[in-house]
Amino acid sequence: MNQLLTLAESVAAHARTQPHKLAVRDSRRTLSYAQWDARATRLAHALRGLGLAKGDRVALLAYNCAEWLEIYVALARAGLVAVPVNFRLVGAEIAYIVQHAQARAFIVQEALRGVVDGIRDGLPIDAAAYVHFGGAEGAAGAAPPAGWRSYEALIDAARPADAEVEVLPGDLFALMYTSGTTGRPKGAMRSHAGNALLALATALEFGLSAHDNGLLVMPLCHANSLYFSVTFAMLGATIVVDDRPSFDPEALLGLLARERISFTSLVPTHYIMMLGLPAEVKARHDLTRVGKLLVSSAPARVETKRAILELFPNGRLFELYGSTEAGWVTVLRPDEQIDHLGSVGREWAGSGAIRLLDEQGREVPDGEAGELFSRTPYVFDGYWRDPEKTAQAFRGAWCSVGDMARRDAQGFIHLVDRKSNMIISGGENIYPSEVEAVLAAHPAVQDVAVVGVPDAKWGEAVMAVVVLRAAGLAQRADLEAWCRERIAGYKRPRHYAFIAETQMPRTATGKIQHRRLRVQMLAQPGLAG
Repeated sequence: MNQLLTLAESVAAHARTQPHKLAVRDSRRTLSYAQWDARATRLAHALRGLGLAKGDRVALLAYNCAEWLEIYVALARAGLVAVPVNFRLVGAEIAYIVQHAQARAFIVQEALRGVVDGIRDGLPIDAAAYVHFGGAEGAAGAAPPAGWRSYEALIDAARPADAEVEVLPGDLFALMYTSGTTGRPKGAMRSHAGNALLALATALEFGLSAHDNGLLVMPLCHANSLYFSVTFAMLGATIVVDDRPSFDPEALLGLLARERISFTSLVPTHYIMMLGLPAEVKARHDLTRVGKLLVSSAPARVETKRAILELFPNGRLFELYGSTEAGWVTVLRPDEQIDHLGSVGREWAGSGAIRLLDEQGREVPDGEAGELFSRTPYVFDGYWRDPEKTAQAFRGAWCSVGDMARRDAQGFIHLVDRKSNMIISGGENIYPSEVEAVLAAHPAVQDVAVVGVPDAKWGEAVMAVVVLRAAGLAQRADLEAWCRERIAGYKRPRHYAFIAETQMPRTATGKIQHRRLRVQMLAQPGLAG
């Protein structure tokens, strides 16, 4: 364990052995490995010069950009702990995370500075430790906004620290705050060792190497892009960052083709939006050089998978299940995509084993739903300042984030639902994902989420919240008839709501937030119970 390299040590090694190789690129700038290492080292010294000590937490708020990678490496070198904050959060939510993490510094992109300015009075950060980048102060002679330090000026003026900080593999690298779909966000503690082991397993499973061009589209404040960026950095590969604040499907196609991307991770919505582009738009881009494609965070339909493989003729499609806490747990490989539709695959390289347990902690037989526990060598170190939630997440060495699943006779895992989303109606357990799968197969349905709402007779009733492909394509009666033929009566929705796609609450990675959606629906007259 003590021989594992940290992220900063890996970048430094590549800076020595391949200094001029392209390491990081976004739409504004490029960094060789030598430049990446030099700037991150100077930033590490500058942050220590602000009075920060090993183990202190540093909050980060920005859209995707090359600076994320500089900062992650700088913090790793200085022994500081990254606290990436989701840019979609509002001020009060950001304040909670920064306060809970007890952060001592905050690095913020100009486009998001106004949100932080509105909550500064309640944050535990010294006035001198607010660092700002991406504004006019990047120009010669320009000053940063009042009350902020310039990121570039800190790097330019940095001097070597008196002594290097010894960073050990078991030290904390980051507090990754969960999306909070089931309550207040929790800070999952990730170590340098966990990063390194997960990177090795990722490279092994996907066949990645120093020759890869990896594209990061998912937010770098999220575990998905962080884990893949660490993998590419440790391999000495090239990392391309999609730094548009909002998703542009045509621009992404152009980026995939132009950079000849060999690996990227996207959610089904990203693929669906690219597939929905006019044929003449898709034909403008040579996608024959695009390599491995990953779909994660939400299930993809069979027609979507087939269309992806048609659009990317030489692409190899993977599907992944994992979590911030456990890392990657299962993978559905390219040759399994169609024959095992609906599965998230089997245990992946290095993931150890999976157990599906009932409420008493007994393993359930194949075909029955149980809570999914995994044992991985790169599992998280518990929740920051929350021993009770940490204890709930573990049974010995086995970790769970509350997902329910079934294992089939061939060993493939099928997610059923989050335990916390389960609906209990008349004593029957109903898993929303099962009802969602039936409704999602209706040709008029673009997206659907199912939640439980209070019911005087049954305790809870099933409610379907539907996004139609076009207004008027289907009505409640059409969907009721569809369900009547395909699902048991106690599972069928008793309530329907039709909303626009923009009204569906989602996390930064595209997951529907069932808890928030339920609150929205309960605000409707007659549903409060």
